[in-house]
Amino acid sequence: MKSYLIKGVSVVGGKPADLLIRDGVVAGGGGKADETIDAAGLVALPGLVDLHTHLREPGREDAETVETGSRAAALGGYTAVFAMANTSPVADTAGVVEQVWRLGREAGLVDVQPIGAVTVGLAGKQLAELGAMATSAAGVRIFSDDGHCVADPRLMRRALEYVKAFDGIIAQHAEEPRLTEGAQMHEGEVSTRLGLTGWPAVAEEAIIARDVLLAEHVGSRLHVCHVSTAGSVEVLRQAKARGVRVTAEVTPHHLLLTDELAASYDPVYKVNPPLRTAADVQALRQALVDGVIDIVATDHAPHAVEDKECEWAYARPGMVGLETALPVVLSVLGEKWELIAERMSRTPARIAGLTGHGTDLAVGSPANLTLVDPSARRVVDPAELASRSRNTPYAGTTLPGRIVATFLRGEPTVLDGKAVK
Repeated sequence: MKSYLIKGVSVVGGKPADLLIRDGVVAGGGGKADETIDAAGLVALPGLVDLHTHLREPGREDAETVETGSRAAALGGYTAVFAMANTSPVADTAGVVEQVWRLGREAGLVDVQPIGAVTVGLAGKQLAELGAMATSAAGVRIFSDDGHCVADPRLMRRALEYVKAFDGIIAQHAEEPRLTEGAQMHEGEVSTRLGLTGWPAVAEEAIIARDVLLAEHVGSRLHVCHVSTAGSVEVLRQAKARGVRVTAEVTPHHLLLTDELAASYDPVYKVNPPLRTAADVQALRQALVDGVIDIVATDHAPHAVEDKECEWAYARPGMVGLETALPVVLSVLGEKWELIAERMSRTPARIAGLTGHGTDLAVGSPANLTLVDPSARRVVDPAELASRSRNTPYAGTTLPGRIVATFLRGEPTVLDGKAVK
């Protein structure tokens, strides 16, 4: 294993210093190395961790594979991603989650941790093999039917009770399906003007309110996926004030984009939950700063061309986001490096109990890190994305920041902005 001396880097926005990587760990602030990287003007962050990624394999390798998604993640500064269960077959058994876990290990670009389904086939009728997935080689600790809500309150309670035995987490896609039937976008002024069926904010807020009460009753851990409304923020704020064991995430696109973009009828802007209003965006930004929302998660959702380049009503919801997440967050928060490290690395790793990631870059810590050039500007070109899909809402947009290098346990996965393998 080669050693690397990263010279003059600002560690999480601090004063420039040297960082030596040897034998997979941070070895100190100087010394001889096999290779020297001039990092003047660069910022070192602990490797980013994404709790919400769709890698599509097995079943939809035309849209993404574990390998291509891992490469996109590494280029985005990530060292660990959590793969959602809505594959084909669904990751609702020990066999499927172990398959995804092994594919991630074979790719060797990021640590891929599978998320298991809560219910068999994501159908919301019967609990999946939660215990078997937890004790499998993949060691699943987070379970989600993302893409579908666990709408049955009795089943949700049982799931929360079951995972409490091993301190697991139920990650809920908060959407009351009876309120969103046929919905095409956020319900509001824009949907009325366009004549599209609306997805009301209360459909999200009602499920979050119900689930925090269930989690409080059971004493179990709840994680709320892709929070998108100001009302949801207030429900979470009150729940946290009561000591409920709830955490929450927001996506980069919900921090930046609004429902006004639907007026173009471009399906690239169709996502679930939908883009909301400018007032919701501001509430989400403040909640992220305040810690009411704990983390940023990409909800990276690659789709094949035929599933997005069609009429709005028939398009699949979702956007790719691994390679643009940090630049979008930089454009929203500015160079608040400590906050970014907390919301995109330390806290997601802590929520998931993921050892070796999200750690401060101190002597002896695993060398999972990314180097960022904050002065760089990038025009997003879909053709240059490593993801197998091209459904980015940022095509042609200039975003701040460039990932220069990413290291996974001391091995570079990205150097000079390019994937090493």
